Amino acid sequence: MFAGCKFIRGISLGVFASSLLVAQNVAPLRPANTYHVPTSGPVDVVSPELHADRTVTFRVAAASAPDVKLSLDGDHAMVKDANGIWSVTLGPFEPEIYEYGFRIGGARVTDPGNKFLKTGSFGASLLDVPGNPPRFDQVQDVPHGTLQIRSYTSTPYKKQRDLYVYLPPQYDREPSRRFPVLYLRHGNGDDEAAWTIEGRAGVILENLIAEGKAVPMIIVMPYGESNVFGGGTPEGIALLGKELLDDVIPLVDKDYRTLTGRDDRAIAGLSMGGGQAFTIGLQNLDRFAWVGEFSSGLVSDADFRIEKYMPALIEDVPSVNKRLRLLFLSCGSEDPRYPGQLDLVDALTKYKIRHEWYSTPGVHEWKVWRHSLHEFLPRLFQPGKSLDHPS
Repeated sequence: MFAGCKFIRGISLGVFASSLLVAQNVAPLRPANTYHVPTSGPVDVVSPELHADRTVTFRVAAASAPDVKLSLDGDHAMVKDANGIWSVTLGPFEPEIYEYGFRIGGARVTDPGNKFLKTGSFGASLLDVPGNPPRFDQVQDVPHGTLQIRSYTSTPYKKQRDLYVYLPPQYDREPSRRFPVLYLRHGNGDDEAAWTIEGRAGVILENLIAEGKAVPMIIVMPYGESNVFGGGTPEGIALLGKELLDDVIPLVDKDYRTLTGRDDRAIAGLSMGGGQAFTIGLQNLDRFAWVGEFSSGLVSDADFRIEKYMPALIEDVPSVNKRLRLLFLSCGSEDPRYPGQLDLVDALTKYKIRHEWYSTPGVHEWKVWRHSLHEFLPRLFQPGKSLDHPS
């Protein structure tokens, strides 16, 4: 039996060696080269196309679609040409930022010809109509700051998360200077990049600094979703507040030249992030003196009552007013949350809690939040400017 096994192994090795010899002496077959550079390709679809009169043509290729509509402040029928390109021209548009998409056979899609997108769970294409002179949120010929992306370990969530840090142009030019900090929170479905890309927070601040209207500041934009409870729930906000106070702020104060007093720290946010900023800021007036809330659904709910949600706020109003340098509220006048925001304004007025209210035309959209931030930033960190002693 043992000898038989050795014999079989010998045959096997011999066959294997023969195969190697054949492989070494015979070149492997390869396919013939049949490639040719294409002389034509798909029709180039330009969309959106902004014309000199500020009208805009939107196009999308969908040759087999039964119908296509443009969704931009309502649905607009599009017309198909011989090449299967659907188009429609609207306007003129006022200089502003607009969200839109296509409905192709009933399915909502973004514009494949447009790389400027609102990312996150509620994606949309963005149309940016420039102004002349430039709008407050357009990149202008002014000194520019820098943007950094930092990772940190979240203690409540036991995982790595990211945040964006915007440094004003003065940060590198004045190496001995320390700066106040705004913690700016995004909305539901967005992420830490949203205020930079869609919101243009750094651009807005740079233009205001160049005009002498805003104090140079650091803007920190953390990730604001609560993976367990949801970022708009009391439980989620509590965890996010702990993360901000225990992880994010210590990281920022350690690694950047910050001013660390409460008068040098602000918090604000939009939608879900607005509820977070409102709650975390007002519950921690020993850490924040400036609070901004834009279009929050939490405080706009028909059942929201400041007395039940934050009773400590109304127990000692003089103390709150003394410590709170600014409570800023804003909302788009066509947003379904608008009536609830007015109810909150009425409640704050009733209890004599000092605040400022700002409204601008628009729905629940970046156009509104860019305007809100543009109004909010000049109010921050101004020497001698407080609600107790308005200037």
